[in-house]
Amino acid sequence: MSQKYIGGFITKSPVAPTSSAASGMWTIDQAMQLKLQGNWPSPPPAIGDAYQGGFFAGQIGVGGVATHNLVIGPVASAQSTLAWKNANTATAGADSVINGPQNTADMVADGNSTVYPCAHFCNNLVTGGQTDWYMPSKNELDVCYYNLKPTTTLNATNSGINANAVPARASNYTTGTPAQTTAAAFVTSTGAEAFIATNYWSSTEYSATDAERQGFSNGAQYYYQKAFTSFRVRAIRRVAV
Repeated sequence: MSQKYIGGFITKSPVAPTSSAASGMWTIDQAMQLKLQGNWPSPPPAIGDAYQGGFFAGQIGVGGVATHNLVIGPVASAQSTLAWKNANTATAGADSVINGPQNTADMVADGNSTVYPCAHFCNNLVTGGQTDWYMPSKNELDVCYYNLKPTTTLNATNSGINANAVPARASNYTTGTPAQTTAAAFVTSTGAEAFIATNYWSSTEYSATDAERQGFSNGAQYYYQKAFTSFRVRAIRRVAV
Protein backbone atom coordinates (compact mmCIF):
# COMPACT_ATOMS: atom_id res chain seq x y z
CA MET A 1 0.00 0.00 0.00
CA SER A 2 1.32 3.45 -0.84
CA GLN A 3 0.11 7.01 -0.86
CA LYS A 4 1.18 9.70 -3.28
CA TYR A 5 3.33 12.38 -1.70
CA ILE A 6 4.93 15.56 -3.04
CA GLY A 7 8.20 14.41 -4.60
CA GLY A 8 7.39 10.69 -4.41
CA PHE A 9 5.30 8.14 -2.57
CA ILE A 10 4.97 7.11 1.06
CA THR A 11 5.28 3.36 1.16
CA LYS A 12 5.05 0.77 3.93
CA SER A 13 7.67 -1.59 2.54
CA PRO A 14 11.32 -0.52 2.03
CA VAL A 15 12.50 0.00 -1.50
CA ALA A 16 16.11 -0.73 -2.41
CA PRO A 17 17.78 2.65 -3.04
CA THR A 18 20.21 3.51 -5.79
CA SER A 19 23.08 5.98 -5.75
CA SER A 20 21.76 7.95 -8.72
CA ALA A 21 21.03 11.64 -8.40
CA ALA A 22 17.70 12.48 -6.84
CA SER A 23 16.15 14.04 -9.93
CA GLY A 24 12.87 12.15 -10.28
CA MET A 25 10.13 10.65 -8.16
CA TRP A 26 11.43 8.98 -4.99
CA THR A 27 9.88 7.15 -2.08
CA ILE A 28 10.45 8.40 1.44
CA ASP A 29 12.31 5.15 2.12
CA GLN A 30 14.65 5.80 -0.78
CA ALA A 31 15.27 9.37 0.22
CA MET A 32 16.06 8.48 3.83
CA GLN A 33 18.36 5.62 2.89
CA LEU A 34 20.19 7.73 0.31
CA LYS A 35 20.71 10.49 2.87
CA LEU A 36 22.10 7.98 5.39
CA GLN A 37 24.48 6.64 2.72
CA GLY A 38 25.61 10.13 1.77
CA ASN A 39 24.23 9.75 -1.76
CA TRP A 40 21.47 12.35 -1.56
CA PRO A 41 22.70 15.60 -3.15
CA SER A 42 22.93 18.66 -0.93
CA PRO A 43 21.14 21.81 -2.06
CA PRO A 44 23.46 24.33 -3.74
CA PRO A 45 24.65 27.36 -1.77
CA ALA A 46 23.31 30.83 -2.46
CA ILE A 47 24.64 32.68 -5.50
CA GLY A 48 27.81 34.54 -4.54
CA ASP A 49 28.47 32.53 -1.37
CA ALA A 50 32.01 31.35 -0.63
CA TYR A 51 32.27 27.82 -2.00
CA GLN A 52 34.93 25.26 -2.96
CA GLY A 53 37.87 27.65 -3.23
CA GLY A 54 35.93 30.54 -4.74
CA PHE A 55 32.31 31.66 -5.02
CA PHE A 56 29.18 29.87 -6.20
CA ALA A 57 28.06 31.19 -9.60
CA GLY A 58 25.22 28.81 -10.50
CA GLN A 59 24.78 25.48 -12.24
CA ILE A 60 25.21 24.03 -15.70
CA GLY A 61 23.65 20.90 -17.12
CA VAL A 62 21.84 19.21 -19.96
CA GLY A 63 18.15 19.72 -20.66
CA GLY A 64 17.79 21.91 -17.60
CA VAL A 65 19.05 19.17 -15.24
CA ALA A 66 22.13 20.24 -13.28
CA THR A 67 25.34 18.27 -13.70
CA HIS A 68 27.85 20.71 -12.15
CA ASN A 69 28.10 23.67 -9.81
CA LEU A 70 30.23 26.51 -11.15
CA VAL A 71 32.83 28.18 -8.94
CA ILE A 72 34.24 31.64 -9.72
CA GLY A 73 37.84 32.18 -8.65
CA PRO A 74 38.73 35.10 -6.33
CA VAL A 75 39.22 38.32 -8.26
CA ALA A 76 42.63 39.03 -6.69
CA SER A 77 44.20 35.83 -8.00
CA ALA A 78 41.89 34.44 -10.69
CA GLN A 79 41.39 37.47 -12.93
CA SER A 80 43.71 39.06 -15.47
CA THR A 81 43.74 40.99 -18.76
CA LEU A 82 45.26 38.94 -21.57
CA ALA A 83 44.99 38.00 -25.23
CA TRP A 84 43.21 34.80 -26.26
CA LYS A 85 46.00 33.87 -28.68
CA ASN A 86 48.97 35.47 -30.44
CA ALA A 87 48.01 34.38 -33.96
CA ASN A 88 44.93 34.14 -36.16
CA THR A 89 45.08 30.38 -36.53
CA ALA A 90 42.60 27.66 -35.60
CA THR A 91 42.87 25.58 -32.43
CA ALA A 92 41.62 22.03 -32.91
CA GLY A 93 38.90 21.09 -30.43
CA ALA A 94 38.56 24.39 -28.59
CA ASP A 95 35.08 25.18 -29.87
CA SER A 96 32.76 23.71 -27.23
CA VAL A 97 30.12 26.06 -25.81
CA ILE A 98 29.92 24.07 -22.56
CA ASN A 99 33.15 22.11 -21.99
CA GLY A 100 35.53 24.74 -20.68
CA PRO A 101 37.95 22.18 -19.22
CA GLN A 102 38.39 20.51 -22.61
CA ASN A 103 38.73 23.81 -24.47
CA THR A 104 41.42 24.87 -22.02
CA ALA A 105 43.24 21.54 -22.27
CA ASP A 106 43.22 21.74 -26.07
CA MET A 107 44.79 25.19 -26.02
CA VAL A 108 47.40 24.25 -23.41
CA ALA A 109 48.35 21.19 -25.45
CA ASP A 110 48.61 23.22 -28.65
CA GLY A 111 50.98 25.95 -27.47
CA ASN A 112 52.77 27.62 -24.58
CA SER A 113 51.72 30.64 -22.55
CA THR A 114 53.01 33.02 -25.22
CA VAL A 115 50.66 31.46 -27.77
CA TYR A 116 47.68 31.05 -25.39
CA PRO A 117 48.01 33.56 -22.53
CA CYS A 118 44.44 33.23 -21.18
CA ALA A 119 44.29 29.44 -21.17
CA HIS A 120 47.64 29.04 -19.45
CA PHE A 121 46.79 31.68 -16.85
CA CYS A 122 43.66 29.75 -15.88
CA ASN A 123 45.24 26.30 -16.19
CA ASN A 124 48.23 27.24 -14.02
CA LEU A 125 46.19 28.89 -11.28
CA VAL A 126 46.47 27.56 -7.75
CA THR A 127 44.16 29.37 -5.35
CA GLY A 128 41.62 28.60 -2.66
CA GLY A 129 43.32 25.25 -2.11
CA GLN A 130 42.29 24.12 -5.63
CA THR A 131 44.31 23.38 -8.77
CA ASP A 132 41.65 22.46 -11.36
CA TRP A 133 40.80 25.96 -12.59
CA TYR A 134 40.10 26.54 -16.27
CA MET A 135 38.95 29.13 -18.80
CA PRO A 136 35.11 29.18 -18.96
CA SER A 137 33.28 28.25 -22.15
CA LYS A 138 30.67 30.54 -23.72
CA ASN A 139 27.67 29.01 -21.92
CA GLU A 140 29.49 28.78 -18.60
CA LEU A 141 30.49 32.43 -18.79
CA ASP A 142 26.88 33.33 -19.63
CA VAL A 143 25.73 31.66 -16.39
CA CYS A 144 28.24 33.79 -14.50
CA TYR A 145 26.84 36.94 -16.11
CA TYR A 146 23.21 35.93 -15.63
CA ASN A 147 23.63 35.25 -11.92
CA LEU A 148 26.34 37.77 -11.05
CA LYS A 149 25.61 40.74 -13.29
CA PRO A 150 27.53 43.61 -11.65
CA THR A 151 25.54 46.65 -12.83
CA THR A 152 22.04 47.99 -13.44
CA THR A 153 22.73 48.60 -17.15
CA LEU A 154 19.94 47.43 -19.47
CA ASN A 155 20.70 44.14 -21.19
CA ALA A 156 21.27 43.63 -24.89
CA THR A 157 18.30 41.63 -26.17
CA ASN A 158 20.07 39.76 -28.97
CA SER A 159 22.00 37.47 -26.62
CA GLY A 160 21.28 35.04 -23.79
CA ILE A 161 19.94 31.75 -25.17
CA ASN A 162 21.66 28.98 -23.21
CA ALA A 163 20.67 25.31 -23.41
CA ASN A 164 23.16 24.48 -20.63
CA ALA A 165 21.86 26.96 -18.06
CA VAL A 166 19.80 25.63 -15.14
CA PRO A 167 17.00 26.15 -15.86
CA ALA A 168 17.71 26.13 -19.60
CA ARG A 169 16.96 29.37 -21.46
CA ALA A 170 15.39 29.25 -24.94
CA SER A 171 14.97 33.02 -25.19
CA ASN A 172 17.36 35.96 -25.16
CA TYR A 173 17.80 38.35 -22.25
CA THR A 174 15.21 41.06 -21.82
CA THR A 175 16.29 44.60 -20.99
CA GLY A 176 15.63 43.91 -17.31
CA THR A 177 16.45 40.20 -17.01
CA PRO A 178 18.93 39.38 -15.70
CA ALA A 179 18.88 42.14 -13.12
CA GLN A 180 21.87 43.30 -11.11
CA THR A 181 22.96 40.56 -8.73
CA THR A 182 21.84 40.66 -5.11
CA ALA A 183 25.16 39.13 -4.00
CA ALA A 184 26.77 42.16 -2.34
CA ALA A 185 30.34 41.06 -3.03
CA PHE A 186 29.64 41.05 -6.78
CA VAL A 187 28.06 44.49 -7.16
CA THR A 188 30.16 47.04 -9.07
CA SER A 189 31.78 49.80 -6.97
CA THR A 190 30.94 48.16 -3.64
CA GLY A 191 31.78 44.48 -4.03
CA ALA A 192 35.34 43.20 -3.74
CA GLU A 193 34.64 40.22 -6.04
CA ALA A 194 32.59 41.99 -8.72
CA PHE A 195 33.19 41.39 -12.40
CA ILE A 196 34.37 44.49 -14.26
CA ALA A 197 31.66 45.93 -16.54
CA THR A 198 33.63 45.11 -19.67
CA ASN A 199 34.40 42.21 -22.04
CA TYR A 200 35.54 38.80 -20.80
CA TRP A 201 37.00 36.11 -23.02
CA SER A 202 35.40 32.67 -23.13
CA SER A 203 37.40 29.61 -24.15
CA THR A 204 35.05 28.94 -27.08
CA GLU A 205 36.66 29.51 -30.46
CA TYR A 206 34.33 30.85 -33.12
CA SER A 207 36.67 30.64 -36.11
CA ALA A 208 40.36 30.66 -36.97
CA THR A 209 40.43 34.40 -36.35
CA ASP A 210 37.79 34.92 -33.65
CA ALA A 211 36.69 33.70 -30.23
CA GLU A 212 33.49 34.22 -28.23
CA ARG A 213 33.34 36.86 -25.54
CA GLN A 214 30.75 37.98 -22.98
CA GLY A 215 30.09 41.59 -22.11
CA PHE A 216 29.56 42.15 -18.38
CA SER A 217 28.10 45.61 -18.83
CA ASN A 218 25.01 44.67 -20.87
CA GLY A 219 25.46 40.94 -21.56
CA ALA A 220 26.17 41.27 -25.28
CA GLN A 221 27.73 38.10 -26.67
CA TYR A 222 29.68 38.12 -29.90
CA TYR A 223 32.94 36.93 -31.36
CA TYR A 224 36.01 39.10 -31.56
CA GLN A 225 39.47 38.88 -33.10
CA LYS A 226 41.47 36.75 -30.71
CA ALA A 227 45.01 37.58 -31.80
CA PHE A 228 46.63 40.29 -29.68
CA THR A 229 43.28 41.58 -28.34
CA SER A 230 43.43 41.79 -24.56
CA PHE A 231 40.18 41.34 -22.63
CA ARG A 232 39.54 40.29 -19.07
CA VAL A 233 39.62 36.59 -18.25
CA ARG A 234 38.48 34.98 -15.00
CA ALA A 235 39.19 31.39 -14.09
CA ILE A 236 36.45 29.06 -12.88
CA ARG A 237 36.16 25.44 -11.77
CA ARG A 238 33.28 22.99 -11.68
CA VAL A 239 32.04 20.60 -9.01
CA ALA A 240 29.89 17.61 -9.97
CA VAL A 241 26.38 17.68 -8.49
